[in-house]
Amino acid sequence: MPNADSRPDAERIRSMFGAIAGRYDLANTLLSGGVHHLWRRKAVRYSGAKSGDKVLDCATGTGDLAIEYARAVGPTGTVIGTDFCPEMLEPAPAKAAASDVTIEFAEADVTDLPYESDRFDIASISFGIRNVSDPAKGLSELARVTRSGGVVLVLEFGQPTTPGFRNVYNWYSNAVLPRLGGLVTGKGWAYRYLQDSSSKFPCRNEFVDMMLGTDGFEDVTFETLTGGIAYLYRGVVR
Repeated sequence: MPNADSRPDAERIRSMFGAIAGRYDLANTLLSGGVHHLWRRKAVRYSGAKSGDKVLDCATGTGDLAIEYARAVGPTGTVIGTDFCPEMLEPAPAKAAASDVTIEFAEADVTDLPYESDRFDIASISFGIRNVSDPAKGLSELARVTRSGGVVLVLEFGQPTTPGFRNVYNWYSNAVLPRLGGLVTGKGWAYRYLQDSSSKFPCRNEFVDMMLGTDGFEDVTFETLTGGIAYLYRGVVR
């Protein structure tokens, strides 16, 4: 299983997500109490997505965020959802069709995107950047494929700052989340890794500095979600 104390290994991460893909949506809903859907809707609003925009959603998984973007950009817009784990993408086309939206899904690695520069108005990644072997390279690629003045949107787990809430969340994350995730998917080790990685990954100003350090952004802001369980980062591309 992946080692949270070292840089994520792409093949091991791909294998891990492939192993839990079949019950990923159910596990997400149970573990978050459904709040992850609210986070994704807030992400689309924070990105400023509007009718006619061209959007790339990386690490799209089963397509939830891509579907929210497609609703925002409408029939005159374009949404492409990519993931480097083909098993995660399998349910995505049917979910998009059931939501009556058109999305192109493709297998791709965020560190080496097969798209020309300046193609998109918005590029995003949700709950994926901490699992990238080279996060700075992934951020640079997101900026590269986004036009000047466009937006790179990152939704990622972080660490709450309020002491009482932080203690309760840490207890849930360490004692409950891996066990419940294991019961749902049969892969408790995967949810131990996901918790370990989110507890150690830079957030707030540290992640802002990481984005600005890629030299692809002229401005980066962030918003706190649910007391610091997750964060939204919005980078304006140079």
